[in-house]
Amino acid sequence: MWYSSGMSMEEMADLVLALVIMAIGMFGSVLPGLPSTPIVFLAALGHRLYFGATGPGTIILCLMLGVMLLSLVMDYLATMYGAKKLGATKRGVIGAMLGALIGLFFNLPGLILGPFIGAFAFEMSGGRDSRESARAGAGATLGLFAGALGKLACCVAMIGMFVVNVLYRSLNG
Repeated sequence: MWYSSGMSMEEMADLVLALVIMAIGMFGSVLPGLPSTPIVFLAALGHRLYFGATGPGTIILCLMLGVMLLSLVMDYLATMYGAKKLGATKRGVIGAMLGALIGLFFNLPGLILGPFIGAFAFEMSGGRDSRESARAGAGATLGLFAGALGKLACCVAMIGMFVVNVLYRSLNG
């Protein structure tokens, strides 16, 4: 029982609230349009601002900020690398991102096919043939998925740092 070991009911409730917000951020790793790691970081920062000494420590917040920035750069580079490696132009990358957003409304098939269809359509509208457009679509889609996996890993690391640090500080503070 956490209450008897030094954590108040208010602290437990806020920890649960922060974790729910962080879970929403984690879903943003695989759902385009939700800023995954920034949501996780802002939840931790909000927890610190509200609880002070029993919130996450300054070093943990700095580490989380670093992981968040790394995830944003990594996501961009993974998308660009995947797209460029298989011949996509900037138009194809934009199409893949728009396709991913539209694909949200069509559940899992939309999330998988949306980026490909978007990149393919945008490449075709730019005058490329169907074979080049399909290749570019595949590259952009693979890049988006690689970036999503990287963001998911960063979210899990950030949430783990937060939970361990908050529990330690609450129970030993």
